[in-house]
Formats: sequence, structure tokens, C-alpha cells
Amino acid sequence: MIGYVTLGTNDLPRAAAFYDALAAHFGVGRMMDTASFVAWGDWGGPAGIAATVPFDGQPATVGNGVMVALEVKSPADVDAVHGIAMAHGATDEGAPGPRGDDGFYAAYFRDPDGNKLNAFCMVAPDA
Repeated sequence: MIGYVTLGTNDLPRAAAFYDALAAHFGVGRMMDTASFVAWGDWGGPAGIAATVPFDGQPATVGNGVMVALEVKSPADVDAVHGIAMAHGATDEGAPGPRGDDGFYAAYFRDPDGNKLNAFCMVAPDA
């Protein structure tokens, strides 16, 4: 079971502003906030997300093949999360829409540090 996901950043204030906007859509706020690390979520709730300056002091880099998937309730939520991300400095990696015929609806984007995320939901295949 995943407890939280941490993504590296080279600009914590910029990352914090980006994830503050996404977290607000999910109805959560900062649960930990230090000079080098910020985490969003609810204590005792589902998995959270964090942004951190790397502990080893080296630059943060993007993992090749690594992606964080944010589950939402509806295609409208996928559209909204993608729009929020774009408005806060994300780059588009795939506009919202159905993927295949199995009811998977998703949008893909990269945060300002280049970390890949998606917002997705499962809907009835004919919905």
C-alpha cells in the first residue's frame, strides 16, 4: 500500500505553489511544511504527495518512466485537474480524453520540474 509519493524539485516555492493549486482541487492542504520539504494530504487519509529538495544536495532529476497517477471521480474532474495544472506552469503530455475502449479517461502533464503526472478516472465504457 502506498503511503505517499515524493517528487524532487529544484525550486521548492514554485513546486509548492503548483501543488497547492492541485491539492485545493482535492480538498486537502499542506500537512507538513519545512524549508526543504512540503507534503499535501490528510493525516490518516489516502496517499499524499510531497515535493522536496533532494537530501543529498544534488539537483533533482526526473525519473525516466516514472509517473504519478491522481485518481479523480469523473471526466469533468480530469478536465479540471489538467486545467489547473496548465494554469500553474505544467506542460501538456496528453489532453484529457478517453484512452482505449475500457472506460479509462485521463490527461497527462508534467509539473514545472518535469515530473510526469496524470489525472484519471474509470467510467462505464459507453458513458
